[in-house]
Amino acid sequence: MRPALLAAIFDVDGVLVDSPHERAWREALTGFVDPAGFTTSFYQANVAGKPRLEGAREALERLGGPKAAARTAEYADRKQALIDQLIEAGSFEVFPDALRFASALKSAGLRLALASSSKNAAAMLSRLKLSDGRTLLSLFDADLSGRDVPRGKPDPALFLLAAEALNTPPLQCVVIEDAPAGITAARAGGMTALGIARLGDEALLREAGADLVVTSLDQVEIAALGAGTLRARAVTEPVVDA
Repeated sequence: MRPALLAAIFDVDGVLVDSPHERAWREALTGFVDPAGFTTSFYQANVAGKPRLEGAREALERLGGPKAAARTAEYADRKQALIDQLIEAGSFEVFPDALRFASALKSAGLRLALASSSKNAAAMLSRLKLSDGRTLLSLFDADLSGRDVPRGKPDPALFLLAAEALNTPPLQCVVIEDAPAGITAARAGGMTALGIARLGDEALLREAGADLVVTSLDQVEIAALGAGTLRARAVTEPVVDA
């Protein structure tokens, strides 16, 4: 019997926030390689969830960019300049189901952490407000996003740091991810992996080893976490916005 799940570790882009990262990565490709090949499925499979330089190198190499290794830093810097502009313009929003889910977990007594590879996570979450005026960032007990680790996802180092920050054994943590690299990292760290498939990529998340894949976080039965079980609601119940 698995012990109770006492903590939840969230990725940010694509899980909590409908962010402009994919757009920035695609638009930054102009001048490096034809951006047409940078589809949503390409982004999810090869770039999402990975540290900036690793994602940049992967994109250029897979899309056949000339001198990919030599131009990785330049592409990553251009993407960062674009994402900074988009964040400043407020080109992002919280997913309502994610806000309800995180709020419900907090009310149920779970400790919450952020563990995105992106160094932009705090900038976005500090701009999003809860109904009581607090920021979305304030809902979380720890923020490890953008922390430098020896190896990024799919290595579990970032998630293990988050578990340590929450003073919770990895076995009692559930990770919420939308990218295969993040799911692989969660499983490698001995954690339960919840995949959120907002882009029709359920198969990719299952192949990566997700314990449960849902298309909305409203589908997760929160009461079961106390028994160490991750499962979907038998019948989707009406939800109320947080």
